Amino acid sequence: MVPTVVIIPVKSFRLGKQRLASALDDAQRSRLGRALATHVAETVEEAGLLAMFVTGDPEVAAWATSSGFPSLPDPGQGLNAAAAAGVEWADRSRSSWIVLHSDLPLLQAEDLGALANTRTDVIAPSSDGGTSAISARSSIEFAFGPASFHKHLPQLRSPTIVARTGLLLDIDSPFDLASALSHPRGRWMRTALS
Repeated sequence: MVPTVVIIPVKSFRLGKQRLASALDDAQRSRLGRALATHVAETVEEAGLLAMFVTGDPEVAAWATSSGFPSLPDPGQGLNAAAAAGVEWADRSRSSWIVLHSDLPLLQAEDLGALANTRTDVIAPSSDGGTSAISARSSIEFAFGPASFHKHLPQLRSPTIVARTGLLLDIDSPFDLASALSHPRGRWMRTALS
C-alpha cells in the first residue's frame, strides 16, 4: 500500500518569498525557501508519509530529486492547479493525500499525524485565515489565497479541523518570519539566514 502522499507545491527558491523583500535579500530568501522545503519534507518522512513536490522550477525539481524526494511538473497555472495535479497523481496511485504548504517552520511529525490519522476530510487553518493543509475523500476545487480556509471548509464533508502550532504559522510576511524566529521551534531558521 502506498503511504499517504503529502503534496507540497513549490514555485521557486530564487523567486519565492517576495513579500519578505523588505526584510531579506534575494540570497537569504532563496536559502530560506530551500531550508523550509527541506524541513517540511523531512518532517513528512519522519511522520511515515511520502513527500511529493509539485514544481515548475528546474532548480527545485533537481533539488527534490537529489534529496530523494519525487516531484511532479507544475501545470503552470498557480497554486490551485499545482495542488490539483498532485491530487490527480495520488488518486491514480490509489493513495490518500494531503496538500501541505512548504513554508511551515514550526511543523512537527505529530502535526502531520493529526492530519493523516483521521478518517474524515481534514483541514488545518493558518493564523491569517488561509489553509496550511487540506485532505478530502472526494474531489474539491482548491481555492488557496486570502481567506481560503473559509472557501475550502464548505466543500468538505464533516471535516476534522486541526489547529496546531506547527500548522498555524506559515511564512508570508516579515512579521511571520519574526514570530517564527522567536519561537523555540523556529530558531533553526537562523542558520539558513546567516
